[in-house]
Amino acid sequence: MSPPVLAAYRYCEAVTGQQARNFAYGIRLLPAEKRCAMSALYAFARRIDDIGDGGLDADAKRARLADTGALLARIRDGGIAEDHTDPVAVALADAARRFPIPLGGFDELIDGVLMDVSGRTYETWDELVGYCRCVAGAIGRLSLGVFGTVRGARDPERAAEYADTLGLALQLTNILRDVREDSRSGRTYLPAEDLAKFSCPTAFHSPVPPPGADFTGLVLFEVRRARALFKEGFQLLPMLDRRSGACVAAMAGIYRRLLERIARDPAAVLRGRVSLTGREKAYVALRGLSGADAWTVARRGVGGQPR
Repeated sequence: MSPPVLAAYRYCEAVTGQQARNFAYGIRLLPAEKRCAMSALYAFARRIDDIGDGGLDADAKRARLADTGALLARIRDGGIAEDHTDPVAVALADAARRFPIPLGGFDELIDGVLMDVSGRTYETWDELVGYCRCVAGAIGRLSLGVFGTVRGARDPERAAEYADTLGLALQLTNILRDVREDSRSGRTYLPAEDLAKFSCPTAFHSPVPPPGADFTGLVLFEVRRARALFKEGFQLLPMLDRRSGACVAAMAGIYRRLLERIARDPAAVLRGRVSLTGREKAYVALRGLSGADAWTVARRGVGGQPR
């Protein structure tokens, strides 16, 4: 790499390490070139997310997102030189030259953030799935462009579908973990039909479940959905090379364990941010690196039966 490109990647790696510890933990398992590319993907995605989460008014956010979309178009068209002043754009442009990254996934992410900016809520699960596929499924498909699939993989044409589903599982876990934080920001992601089914309000502002609400029932209902999504999405693992599979197993495994921690104590998400210790994350990473998760998935299908 030239010095400007190397410096751009170092900047993206610093952003990733500071802003996404779970993600950074997973990509440590990748070889250098793929690790750099994944940090560039994260840094650009983070820029889009930060616009949506920032303090600007809605019109200003839409303008910033439009500018980001225009920058993405320049990256796609090869219009970013190595000496460009934006290190994230330089790194992403280089990554896109090295790997078949479907950059249109970032357009989908922008569309998802625009849904947040408009304050959109979701009446049904299918509506929420559409949002999650924009903000998380797209990241799974972008990442698959870096990982690639191994020669001889079973049903490789389904790899993008599994990556998308795994992203959906992670996003639903995020929604459950952040339900109170999102509520404080005026956002409700859980489907209105689910909230009504369990007599829950659209906002959660207290560290205890609302009176008369079956909050535990609501959380466990969504946990079952997320478990099914993880089970299907993990079919991606045997399609990846060992280190890429370890990376995905580590990142997804951390969220899978978060999900189970939430399942054991649903009300914990109202009291604070549920997280794993560094030791727990290291254990998940070691399982991924050993190939244990990929081997288990290869032996058993989505329904849990041996292949």
